[in-house]
Amino acid sequence: MSQATKRKHVVKEVMGDYVIPTQQQQIVRVLGTPGNNLHEVETAKGERFLVSMPTKFRKNIWIKRGDFLIVDPIEEGDKVKAEISFILYKDHIRHLIKEGAW
Repeated sequence: MSQATKRKHVVKEVMGDYVIPTQQQQIVRVLGTPGNNLHEVETAKGERFLVSMPTKFRKNIWIKRGDFLIVDPIEEGDKVKAEISFILYKDHIRHLIKEGAW
């Protein structure tokens, strides 16, 4: 699969799908990006930790400070405690508020 085709499918998946987080997943806000595809995030309770970006998002989707994410926890992680599973945009947030999951 070419890079352009891969990018098209990843962007379509991120922009088109509306997901609701499961019991294990959390909604977090991005505080910064220290580098190496890691992002510092904060939960609703105020807990701060690092999350990793999966390979499929790298060089295809950009995340900036203030964005909201859905993350899956990683049990064996000390510093990096979760992995990004979904990136929330304004339409996704409106859908979550309407569903009562925000």
